[in-house]
Amino acid sequence: MAAAVAVVTDSTACLPAGLAARRGIGVVPLRVVAGALAADDGPAALSGALGAELGRGARLSTASPAPERFAAAYAAAAQAGAGAVVSVHVSAGLSGTVNSARLAASGAPVPVRVVDSRSLGMGLGFAALSAAEAAEAGADSEGVAGAACGRAGTLRSFFVLDTLNQLSAGGRLPSDPPGARAGLTARPLLHLADGRVAVLEKLRTPSAAVRRMEELAAEFAAGRPVDVAVQYLGPPERGATLAGRLEQLIPGARHRYLAEAGPVIRAHTGPGMLGVVVAPY
Repeated sequence: MAAAVAVVTDSTACLPAGLAARRGIGVVPLRVVAGALAADDGPAALSGALGAELGRGARLSTASPAPERFAAAYAAAAQAGAGAVVSVHVSAGLSGTVNSARLAASGAPVPVRVVDSRSLGMGLGFAALSAAEAAEAGADSEGVAGAACGRAGTLRSFFVLDTLNQLSAGGRLPSDPPGARAGLTARPLLHLADGRVAVLEKLRTPSAAVRRMEELAAEFAAGRPVDVAVQYLGPPERGATLAGRLEQLIPGARHRYLAEAGPVIRAHTGPGMLGVVVAPY
């Protein structure tokens, strides 16, 4: 039996394969673009013609879903028996996805509450999962939206990149804050702050950046009941190795997730991203 309140999110939540379907969460994909070609965000997006276009030197960019894609998701939820929808999405500071969802919500067959998670990746994913849990427990749309906002507002997201070129080119990275370690010719450690990407520290080597990320994740988790997610781009072994170390550093985590980030995130981070989300519950 479908929950009275349906939950919809977008593909930048990067939920592990099959998890959204098991929790009854609808996922609307963003789009990835290379040259004149475009495809829905997902594991197969960079194969075929679009991948070949990248191989010829085209720049990978992204586009928010059209309002019609959200309208279809809301209509499907209503047809399945939902009396309302809570639609939880990537930070409006990073994407126009929330605006597309709001446009579609105005003409939906059931009431739709659109939530700006002010997050990205599994930070958004945890917000959507908490919304689904509240819906399954019988909460109304206000309670479901509150569960999403509450979870998103308490978690921390950290990530390490090989380069800041893609973020800087896309205008998604402001200048370093006063507390950042300026002047180091090394790897940036970033986080999400107020719905935007910010440099937290700079470390001298890639391994030092990853170790510092582990330390910060463990410090934030200390004394709290938490869930932990590791996300990666590139060799799966990097993600698995980080997940293994976090099992030792954060031994009491309730749920642990390991997932490859999608092409939309790759377009803005480059191919060498490694990240951790620690989400109190």
